[in-house]
Amino acid sequence: MKVWAKRLGSVMIAGALLTGGSVWTGALGAGEVYAAESVQQNRITVLGKGEISVKPDIVYLSIGVESFAETAKSAQKNNAQKMAKITELLKNTWKIDDKDIKTEQFYVQPNYSYSEKEGRKVQNYSAHHSLEVTLRDLSKVGEILDAAAEAGANNIGNARFTVENRETFETQVIEKAMVNADLKAQAIAKASKRQLGVVVSVVQDEAANRDVFSFGNMEMKAESTSMDAGTSVKPGEIKLITQLYVQYEMK
Repeated sequence: MKVWAKRLGSVMIAGALLTGGSVWTGALGAGEVYAAESVQQNRITVLGKGEISVKPDIVYLSIGVESFAETAKSAQKNNAQKMAKITELLKNTWKIDDKDIKTEQFYVQPNYSYSEKEGRKVQNYSAHHSLEVTLRDLSKVGEILDAAAEAGANNIGNARFTVENRETFETQVIEKAMVNADLKAQAIAKASKRQLGVVVSVVQDEAANRDVFSFGNMEMKAESTSMDAGTSVKPGEIKLITQLYVQYEMK
């Protein structure tokens, strides 16, 4: 009788693992393990996906200056003068607040050359300083980048578009994910000749809670073929995505 009980317990534990259930060990008998498995068999878990497209309302610009000189001090001094000019332009001409201008990267480093005769030798020094500029008027992106380049910026990175308050759209994304989960669960219940019961638990997949940029609509190009053509930036749209693991009772 003891041998039979152990074998039954092993079978029921394996079944609980396959259905995603909890396993009790120790003093529980075969009947209790079977009960735990039966409860788990009356539940299903589905993955609900939610997605909405929104227009960005904020952009982060990377504007930098890189200078080269024979000494580290000279490279840093030249770079500081150029960066001061650009910062003044952003604040005074474009009225960008101090809080929306922050240092992104700063470094001074030697650059080496190599030859068989002299080996490794310092060729010159480079100083790099870049700013992250927050801009809420997206219509000015191209003009500001052009103005920064004219003021001496020679290291301009990608314009990163997003939404400032993602939480505003969070409810809509979650609702879509729940609707998607309901449809999947109903289809599974119907195929199993069962009825769908109440929602038992909901877990949001944080790793899938992300923004996807429609880079196909976001480009930087000259408006005409003339030499003095301005830069035009198209922000496109952003897809806000989330996923929910939803567990239902099955009747």
